[in-house]
This record gives sequence, C-alpha cells and structure tokens, in this order.
Amino acid sequence: MAEVAISLGSNMGDRAAYLVAALQMIDARPDCSLVSVSSVYRTQPWGKTDQGEFLNLCAIIDTGLAPVALLDVVKGIERTLGRTDGERWGPREIDIDLLVIADVTRESETLTLPHPRMAERLFVLAPLAEIAPGLVVAGLRVDALAAALKTKAGAGDCTIDAEASARIRSGLSPIRGS
Repeated sequence: MAEVAISLGSNMGDRAAYLVAALQMIDARPDCSLVSVSSVYRTQPWGKTDQGEFLNLCAIIDTGLAPVALLDVVKGIERTLGRTDGERWGPREIDIDLLVIADVTRESETLTLPHPRMAERLFVLAPLAEIAPGLVVAGLRVDALAAALKTKAGAGDCTIDAEASARIRSGLSPIRGS
C-alpha cells in the first residue's frame, strides 16, 4: 500500500455534496482507504478568476493502485459526478488531483508527481499542511510553504468553512486512525 495525498475542489452546485460523494467513492473501493481528511477551505478561484469561489480540501489515502491506475480511478469519479471537459481552470462540479505518492517521482504527459504547481497554491497547501505538515515538497515542508503563501494572500483568499467541514465529516464513515 502507498500513501497518497490528494486535493479535491468544487465551485458548482452543491459543492460540499460533490466533495463528500467523491471521498465516499474513493473510500468505498477495496483498493483505497481514507486515512485523514482536512477541513474544508473556501478559496478564491485560481488561474481563471471570473467564477464562483471554491470549496477545497485535501485527503490522505492508502492505496494498492499504481499511480496511473489511481489517476484513472479519480478521473472516473469526476465523470461519474458530472464533470465534463471545460475550459482550463474553469468552473467544475468536482476536481481531484493527485499531489504526492510516497517515494514516487514521475513526469509524463498524463501524470506528473509531485503535482507540478502545488507549491504555488495556498488552496492546496493550507489543507495539506493541516493533515501532513511535515510532508516535504520542492525541498521544503508543506507547513512552511503554506505559511509563506499565507503572508501573500488576501484576507478571504483561503479560510476554513466550519459548516462545510462538519457536513463533510458527517457524511464520512469514521476514518481509520482518528
């Protein structure tokens, strides 16, 4: 089994429902299990800014799947939940990214690990620092990277949404180890 950090986000429809459904679908698989899930963060759009705010979170999962097979699984979950190909960084029902797979470095057309832009994105680093502060990316700990980005962020750029966090947690089975 490999430990994998993933990021999930949604800015269309019932955003919390999409997030909990995606987590439930991952955890329901016999080859994947949720280890930990961060709080939910309300975040401003990144890349394409003329759209609604996102709800984002990170999770750690254990899986026996190879990296590309896991990518196929999460992209299948996105399609099942209604995601269609749209404009890059545009609005979406659900977005699931593989961030880091323990001891895996990979660069291909289909998958690059660690995620090539995660160190630039507070909406990834803030929730990831909550559940894996000592994880090292780009030679630095995730908590240090998040702290550095927070100093540059605006007041409402990335804030915990307690209501959505409670809703996500209530929709999940107890997580192993918590």
